[in-house]
Amino acid sequence: MRLLIAGTLNGQLSTATKIAMGTGAKVVHAETLTQALDALRAGQGADLVMIDVALDIAELIGRLDAERIHVPVVACGTQSDTRAAVSAIRAGAKEYIPLPPDPELIAAVLAAVADESHALVFRDAAMASTVRLAEQIAPADASVLINGESGTGKEVLARHIHRKSRRADKPFISINCAAIPEALLESELFGHEKGAFTGAVGRRIGKFEEANGGTLLLDEISEMDVRLQAKLLRAIQERVIDRVGGTRPVPVDIRILATTNRDLAEAVRAGTFREDLLYRLNVVSLKIPPLRERAEDILALAEHFSNRYAEANALPSRPLSTEARKELLRNRWPGNVRELENTMHRAVLLAGGEEIGIEALRMPDGGAFGGIDTAQRAAITAEAATRGLVGRTVADVERDLILDTLDHCFGNRTHAANILGISIRTLRNKLNQYAGDGHSVPQPGEARSVA
Repeated sequence: MRLLIAGTLNGQLSTATKIAMGTGAKVVHAETLTQALDALRAGQGADLVMIDVALDIAELIGRLDAERIHVPVVACGTQSDTRAAVSAIRAGAKEYIPLPPDPELIAAVLAAVADESHALVFRDAAMASTVRLAEQIAPADASVLINGESGTGKEVLARHIHRKSRRADKPFISINCAAIPEALLESELFGHEKGAFTGAVGRRIGKFEEANGGTLLLDEISEMDVRLQAKLLRAIQERVIDRVGGTRPVPVDIRILATTNRDLAEAVRAGTFREDLLYRLNVVSLKIPPLRERAEDILALAEHFSNRYAEANALPSRPLSTEARKELLRNRWPGNVRELENTMHRAVLLAGGEEIGIEALRMPDGGAFGGIDTAQRAAITAEAATRGLVGRTVADVERDLILDTLDHCFGNRTHAANILGISIRTLRNKLNQYAGDGHSVPQPGEARSVA
C-alpha cells in the first residue's frame, strides 16, 4: 500500500503518517500540491492521496485529470471544518477524515483501497489447475501471457502471481492498453520529458519506470498498435526504455505479465500483432476457463461477493436461498466473474428477509437472467433498446440511465458511479444539473416512486 500525504495540518498529518506506517503502508509526504505532483510524476506512485483541506483540492484533482494520473483522493481536516469537508467532496475527494486522526478509521480507509478487492476465490478443479501452474512459475522472472474471456479475472491472477513472486514487496503496476488512446499510450508506458509535446508541463515517469524492481501488467496487450509493439519489444529484450522527447536510454528491472481475450496467434496471421513480441511475452501461457466451465466456482464467488457488498453497505450478511443457488448455476454468465459480481452487488441491495431470494437476482426489467441463450437475449435486448431510443436525444438517454442506476442503488452515489463507470465527481455534477432542471433525484437510502 503506497500512501501520499499532502499538507501539514499543524503536525496532525504527521501523526496520521505514523498510524499508516504502523499498518504497513509506505508513506511519502509532500507539504505542497507542487511537491505532491512532482512525487507522482517522478514515479514514486501512490494507491491513495490524503490531502489537507487547507490545500486547493479542486486544483489537485484537475491537474491529476489533465495529466491522466489516476489515484483516489481523501481529504483530511479538523472536526470543525464542516464547510471545508463539503467543499472537498464537491471538488472530487472520495472521503473526508476528521482529525485528530483515529487509528481505526485510517486503517479502514487504507483497507478500502488495498488489494482485498483482488482476492483469488476458486473451488473448481479447472481453475485450481491454472492457479497451481501460476504459483509454480511465480518465483521466476519469466514473462507470462494470461488468456481468457473478458471478465474471467485475468488481472486478479496476475496480482496473485506478483504476490507469490520474489518481487512481492516491490510495485505492481497495471496499464490497460485498450483504454488509452494510441497517441497517448507511448507516453503512459515510457514517460516523457518536459516540452516533449503540447501539455507536457514537466518530466513524467512512465509505467515501466514506476514498476522498476517489480511487476508490470500490460492488460489487453492485443489492442496495442503495431508501431508501438516494436518499442515494447526493445524494452523487454534490452531492459531499457526511451522517454518521449528523451535523449538517453533508461535502464529498468521489471517482470512483464500480459493479458488478452483474443487469439494472438490469429492476430499474428492477420498482421496486427508481431510474432517476435508474442514469443517474448508467451514464455509461459496461462488459460483461465470461462465461468460457465467452472461450476464449482459460481457459488463460492457468489457468497464471496455477497459478504463483501453486505459489509460495504452496512447490511446484514444473508445466505442464498435454494432457488437462488439453482438460478445462479443455470445461467451461462457471458460476462463471467464481472457479471456475477454485478449481479450479487445488486442482489445484496435489493434482498429482503433472511435470505437472498431469486427475485433479488433478476434483471432490473424483472426478467430472469438465465432463461434464454446469450445470442437470443442479446438480439431481443438490442431490438428493444433501439425501439426505445429512436427519436430521443443523447442527453435524455444519459439522464434516464443515470437516474435509473441510482434508483437501483437506492441513492448510493458511490455504487452508482462504479456501475456507470464514471467518477463520483462527474455523477454529482450530473445530479446537480438534473435537480436544477426540476427532475426528481433519489437521496441516499431512497428510490424514486415509479408510477
